[in-house]
Amino acid sequence: MDSVGSVGIITPQIFHFAEPLTLECNRTLPSFDLIIETYGTLNSDRSNAVLICHALSGSHHAAGFHSDDDKKAGWWDNMIGPNKAIDTNRFYVVCVNNIGSCFGSTGPTTINPDSIDSDQNNVNKNSLDKDSLNKNNPASEPQVYGPDFPLVTIKDWVKTQAMLSDRLGIDVWHAIVGGSMGGMQALQWSVDYPNRLKRCVVIASTPKLSAQNIAFNEVARQSILSDPDFKDGRYLQAGTYPRRGLILARMVGHITYLTDDAMKAKFGRDLKSGKFMYGYDVEFQVESYLRYQGERFSENFDANTYLLMTKALDYFDPTRDYPSAMATESAAQLKGSIATSVESSKTSMQHALEDTVATIDESEENRQQELSALKAAFAHTQCQYLVVSFTTDWRFAPERSQEIVDALMATGKPVSYINVDAPHGHDSFLFDIPRYMGAVRGFLTAPFITDSKSKQPAQSTNQSSQQKSGARS
Repeated sequence: MDSVGSVGIITPQIFHFAEPLTLECNRTLPSFDLIIETYGTLNSDRSNAVLICHALSGSHHAAGFHSDDDKKAGWWDNMIGPNKAIDTNRFYVVCVNNIGSCFGSTGPTTINPDSIDSDQNNVNKNSLDKDSLNKNNPASEPQVYGPDFPLVTIKDWVKTQAMLSDRLGIDVWHAIVGGSMGGMQALQWSVDYPNRLKRCVVIASTPKLSAQNIAFNEVARQSILSDPDFKDGRYLQAGTYPRRGLILARMVGHITYLTDDAMKAKFGRDLKSGKFMYGYDVEFQVESYLRYQGERFSENFDANTYLLMTKALDYFDPTRDYPSAMATESAAQLKGSIATSVESSKTSMQHALEDTVATIDESEENRQQELSALKAAFAHTQCQYLVVSFTTDWRFAPERSQEIVDALMATGKPVSYINVDAPHGHDSFLFDIPRYMGAVRGFLTAPFITDSKSKQPAQSTNQSSQQKSGARS
C-alpha cells in the first residue's frame, strides 16, 4: 500500500442495465449488471478516459487494493497508477468485468431471473447466496444461470462496454487498452465503434485464433466437461464442483503462457525430494508448480465461466462482417509463374514441382485472403494504433501481431509496432518491462495525429531487430 505509484484502496461499482440485451447467439438477457473499478479523475470535458479490457482470467480489479489487509494488488498494478505507463494523475481509467465472468458481472454464477417467481421480483437477484442453491433446495427456489447462461462473444462484450460508456457519459475514449483477450476487445472496439476511441492499444494478441490455439482450448474444455462432478454444468445445484477438471484446464493453459527456456531456467529437471519416488505423485518441481497454479485457480474461478471465455476466444474474428475477394492478383501471378515452369519441365521432378505449386499457391492465397479481409475490416477505423508483441510469445506469436500491422499499414492507418524482447512468453504483457511500459506511456501521451496526416500512406522503417513503426509523426 505504501509503494510509490499505488492508486490505493479502491471500491468497485456495480451498474445495472434494465434494458434487454440481444446477443450474437440470438438469445436475450432480460437485464444485466457490470462491475467496474475506476482510477484517477475524469476531467471536465471527459476527454481523458482510458478503458482497460481484461484477459481470460482477469477481472475489473486491475490496480490498487480492496482493503488494508490485501496482500496482492490488481492484476495490472504495475501498468496503472500515478506516474506509471497509464498515469492516473493524467487519465481517468475504467476497468470493467465482462458479462459471463464470475467476478460480479452477470454470468453463470448469478441468479437467473427466469427462476424467480413473479411475486419475488423485488429480490436483489445478485445478492442471493449462491452457496445455498444446492440440491437440497426446492425447485421453486431461485437458481443461478449455470449452463443456461448464453454463449457470449467479444462483440457482445464490446457492445456492453459501449452501453457502459453511455452511462458514464464518455462519448470518446482517449484510449482503449488490452492484453491477450483484452487486445481482441480493443481491436473489435476500433472496428465496431470507430468514432468512439482515439487510440487503440493491442498487446500480445491476434486477429483470430489459430487451429492450434483452438485445440488447446478444446482440451481445456474437455477436461472440465468430462469431470464427473461437472453434472452437465449444474454442479452448484448438485452440491459438487468440477475441481479436478478446472485444475487440469488451467495447467494446460498455463503451459502455453510460458516458454521452454523460462521453465528450464526456473525448474529444470529438479526433483522436489531430491530423488525418484517411483510413483505418480509430484516428483519434479515443475509438476508441483503446475498443480499449485491449478489448485489456486480452481479456488477462485468458475468452470462454466471458463467454458464461456474459451469459446469467446475461439469465435473472435473481426473480419466476419467484412467478406473479401477470394483471389488476389499477386497470388494469381505466383501461380502462373510457377505453373509455367512446371509445364516446361520434362524432368522427373515434374510431379514434385506440381505439388510445390499447389502448396505455395494455397498458402499465398490464404494469406492474401486474410490480409484482404483485415483491410476491409479496418478500412473505416479512425483511431491510432499501438501493437505490441513479445519475442518469446508462442501462444500469440509476433507474426500474428504483424498481420494486424500489415493490414493497418496497407489501408494507410496510423500504427506503431514494437516487438519486445522478453523471456516470459505470453505472460510478458503482465510484467514491468521498461521498453514495453515506455512504449505504452509514449503512445498515450503523444499528440494525436490530425485527420489530414492520418490519411497519408503509412511507411515502415526498421528501427531495430525488435521494433517497427507505421505512420506515426
